[in-house]
Amino acid sequence: MPMHGDLKIITGSANTALAEAICEHLGMRLTTVLKETFSDGEIRIEIGANVRGDDVFIIQPTCSPVNFHLMELLLMLDALKRASARRVTAVVPYYGYARQDRKVVPRAPISAKLVADCLTAAGMQRLVTIDLHAGQIQGFFNVPVDNLYAAPVLLHYLQQRNDNVIIVSPDAGGVERARAYAKRLKVGLAIVDKRRDSPNQAQAMHVIGDVRDKVAVVLDDMIDTAGTICAAGTVLLENGAKEVLACATHPVLSGPAIERLEASDLSEVIVTDTIPLRDGAKSCSKIKQLSVAGILAKAINNIHTESSVSVLFV
Repeated sequence: MPMHGDLKIITGSANTALAEAICEHLGMRLTTVLKETFSDGEIRIEIGANVRGDDVFIIQPTCSPVNFHLMELLLMLDALKRASARRVTAVVPYYGYARQDRKVVPRAPISAKLVADCLTAAGMQRLVTIDLHAGQIQGFFNVPVDNLYAAPVLLHYLQQRNDNVIIVSPDAGGVERARAYAKRLKVGLAIVDKRRDSPNQAQAMHVIGDVRDKVAVVLDDMIDTAGTICAAGTVLLENGAKEVLACATHPVLSGPAIERLEASDLSEVIVTDTIPLRDGAKSCSKIKQLSVAGILAKAINNIHTESSVSVLFV
């Protein structure tokens, strides 16, 4: 018997489709949550079932609108704490504010740390997330953190291609991630040297490595405005790649991202469902979305039954 009562799963409004898919994997139903917004923008939350003594998991990525979904998560955490849930785990597949994980200029906040403090203060006792922008963010929490990887899902898809593939990091910061994928696929590695002029704007300069006559897979943790990915695609083709694919865990896809992807040299953009695709992205023929529901369902089951979560990191 598990130590933490009955298993219950609830969700905010950020990604109900993912929450339902997780429940389908686990053979259970979502616990009802009343979510209302007053005319002035205030959020009202009410848990629709008794959770006293239960092991509750909240599925809620903090994606756009980031602040609304973050506030929704905080209110659900507080509601569960006051309803005497025995343990509350926040399943945040996409952790917003993760890019602000250090001070790069004077008099700036460390926003990723502030969000961590807010979640813990609201009653979160454990965090499950996928592909944090920086692994060191786990150290911002004084509760257990399971930073899972979307790699099994993405690698399974890439392994189906028998082409002459090479994994490409779009910048120096993503080399470790790209190297891990290249090692698993037993293929080569290349790096795009990038100069960032200002936030959300990047200029790709040149390629380190031989991509000639190869299918280049540009790998990143997220696609935001798509400037980096699209610039990388152009420079890779200029260096002789026969085809360029983009592969990322989190489809943030803000601003002009969809238009850029449609007009880009990329033949395919592979993402997961940590974030739901916005309307424009659903009609984009280049985007292929894979599901991480199975990975999250396994993590939830193992945490609930007090089994090892480390088996998911192989």
